[in-house]
Amino acid sequence: MTFSDLGLDAALVRTVEEKGYLEPSPIQAQAIPAILQGSDIMAAAQTGTGKTAGFTLPLLHRLNLGKPVRNNRVRALVLTPTRELAAQVHESVQTYGQHLKLQSSVVFGGVKINPQMMRLRRGADILVATPGRLIDLYEQNALQFNDLEILVLDEADRMLDMGFINDIRKILALLPKKRQNLLFSATFSDDIRKLAKGLLKDPLEISVSPQNSTAPAVEQIIYEVDKTNKTALLAHLIKEQQWNQVLVFGRTKHGADRLVRQLTALDIPSAVIHGNRSQNQRTEALAGFKQGKVQVLVATDIAARGIDIDQLPYVVNYDLPQVAEDYVHRIGRTGRAGASGYAISLVSMDEKKQLVDIEKLTKQKFERQQVLGFEPDPHAPKTDTKPKNSQNIKSPNSTVKVKMNHSAKALGAKSKAGAKPKAASQPANTPARSKNRPRQQRAP
Repeated sequence: MTFSDLGLDAALVRTVEEKGYLEPSPIQAQAIPAILQGSDIMAAAQTGTGKTAGFTLPLLHRLNLGKPVRNNRVRALVLTPTRELAAQVHESVQTYGQHLKLQSSVVFGGVKINPQMMRLRRGADILVATPGRLIDLYEQNALQFNDLEILVLDEADRMLDMGFINDIRKILALLPKKRQNLLFSATFSDDIRKLAKGLLKDPLEISVSPQNSTAPAVEQIIYEVDKTNKTALLAHLIKEQQWNQVLVFGRTKHGADRLVRQLTALDIPSAVIHGNRSQNQRTEALAGFKQGKVQVLVATDIAARGIDIDQLPYVVNYDLPQVAEDYVHRIGRTGRAGASGYAISLVSMDEKKQLVDIEKLTKQKFERQQVLGFEPDPHAPKTDTKPKNSQNIKSPNSTVKVKMNHSAKALGAKSKAGAKPKAASQPANTPARSKNRPRQQRAP
């Protein structure tokens, strides 16, 4: 099946093909025809499955057939939980709609509202927004919903987790009753089904992956280590295996800031994004990471929503999440659209319960591994202890060898995507990934 088989406008098909995508992903193959027919849909899809293009392409197609947008009006509204995801979705709208004469805009908090109000004066065929800023703009008469045709709730599960239910209800009360509704979520929880019941009309239910499953292309590795040695181990792995692009998840804003300071002191270019950073700081950090100027991007769960980096090779759980479902979202940043990826978790004694919860959720049993020179002390206390400062961290350039049976030089021969983190059980002659391995192009 090709994109032209789905009934999309020729200009959209041309754009998709120009981007190197030849056939739709499963979520796209099911969602696009249903949206084109005007059906309400309730779709469950993990990150990296191409769901953004799954609603963006048919949105553009349908709106292109209608009348031009009027001033201060909106024809299609996409609600997202975070600024980063809003920016990412809007980027997709602009990319796929480049050959169409449609207006789009994105609005979110953390930046000045006046420029957003000015842009909305001309109207928006597609408006991507976070709930809070959208309400602010409406209350200042910057936009009207009289002409709204389509509503999209993207990552609806995360919006509920972040406490946006009251804002969502307030927004729904402002919209025309006659409209098409599209709900996308990683899982179909009871709360999501309750929301869908009051929002969708005879929806088509689409599910393309098992609930709470992890992408098969992602290899998951567990390293046991003392909490106070986590930064040293992370720095050692990054330098020894020459990881050029690593997304690291921390549990707290303070911890993320501290980790960036420590890695920077060890000559590892790092940046951080979390809720206390300004939008300009977050945008700059993400741009530097995508461009390769920043080697390590440290993020908290909420701030990382919407990070979409083509063929991101590594995701590291510096701290395991308190909620097991967040593990699935985290490692979904790698192994996207069929590409391979690696998810490495640094697990200390006091995180064993979280690890067991993750195994129950994903129905997987992970092999616990250790790195030579960083083995955990079996007599170490389970309670949190004060972390070492950057001056006391063991140098990753020390002569201590990891239990991996290979040299750093061999790993350095890998492509920019990075070298595979080999486990202790792997043979020494495991072949390296080819630098010239062709990039898979399946789904946008």
